[in-house]
Amino acid sequence: MGAQLTAYVMSENAREQAGFYAQALGGEILSTMTFGQMPGTPEEMGDKVMHLAMTVAGGNMLFFSDFPPGGYTRSISLTLTYDDESEARDAFAALSDGGEVKYPLALQPWGAYYGEVQDKFGVSWQIVKHTASNE
Repeated sequence: MGAQLTAYVMSENAREQAGFYAQALGGEILSTMTFGQMPGTPEEMGDKVMHLAMTVAGGNMLFFSDFPPGGYTRSISLTLTYDDESEARDAFAALSDGGEVKYPLALQPWGAYYGEVQDKFGVSWQIVKHTASNE
């Protein structure tokens, strides 16, 4: 039995964060539904994102929602594995914009390129590019 894992990111500003990832990772926002589209939503939540679906980095799905009243805490690390070193470096650089490099993207002793960055929204990204000897 198989399953597909899709990350669901709770955000302080889902539209801005999804737009950043669309640009940084070559993605596309597919659909957006607001809380205001649901009956009984408090006025202050009307334009907030209830569900946003997008693709990034070659078709991977990501879902987003703005924090509902009461909020959430967040601790997540996402990993993108690339076949192409240039694409891995581009993604690492783009995600670093306004964020913090935790571990520079470099060839590691285990034979893969690896780097970690925390983007400007507080999400940790691990960027990996396997080499021919460890695929």
